[in-house]
Amino acid sequence: MKKIIITIDGPAASGKERIAKYISKKWKLNHLDSGILYRRLALIFLNNNVDTNNINQIKKKIKQIHEISFRNSKQIRTQNISKLASKIAIHNNVRRFINKLQYDFVKKNKKKQGFVIDGRDIGSIVFKNADLKLYIEVKAEIRAKRRYKQLIDSGEKSIYPKILKDIKLRDRQDKLRKNSPLVIPKGAQIIDNNDSFKNTIRQISELLENF
Repeated sequence: MKKIIITIDGPAASGKERIAKYISKKWKLNHLDSGILYRRLALIFLNNNVDTNNINQIKKKIKQIHEISFRNSKQIRTQNISKLASKIAIHNNVRRFINKLQYDFVKKNKKKQGFVIDGRDIGSIVFKNADLKLYIEVKAEIRAKRRYKQLIDSGEKSIYPKILKDIKLRDRQDKLRKNSPLVIPKGAQIIDNNDSFKNTIRQISELLENF
C-alpha cells in the first residue's frame, strides 16, 4: 500500500475510533483521534476553571497551551467531558487550534507509511485532499446502546434514555453549528456500521484493496 491519508467522519458514538484503530493496526498506519484532542482541551479548561461561556477566557487559555497529549484515558471518556468537548467545539478559534495540532502531527510524522484520522470534520475541512474518505452511519438508538454499554463497563453510572437524548442533541448541534458542521465529505464512501463489526470491516477492506 502506498503512503496515504484516510479520514473517518461520522456522528458521536458511531464507532469511528474502533474502526480507525483496526485500520491503523491492519495496514500499519499512524492513528490520530481528533476527539481526544477536544476532550483533552475540555479537561484542561475544567481543571483550570475556565468559563467556557466566556470566549475571551477560552482564547486566553489556548494561547497558554503549548502542547496537548494525544493519549486516550478513562479520565476524558466521561459524559461530563464529552458534553464540555461538544460545547467548546462550536468556537472557531478552538477548531483552528485543534486543526493545527492535527496538521503538525501529520507533518512531524511525514516519514510514516500513512495516517488514519477520525473526527467530525476531518474529510470535509481538515484533510480535504485525503486519499480515502469514509463516513460512518449508525442509527442513534444503536449508538446509544453501544455508548451505554461502554460507560457501564468502565464503571460509570448511566441511563440509556438519557444517553439517547444526549446523542440526538449532539447530532443536532454538530450538524447545525456554524463552524465546520458535521456533513458527509465530498467523495466520501459511506460505511454502514449498524450491524456487526465484521461486516463493517468487510466493507472497508474491499475499499482498501485498491491501494
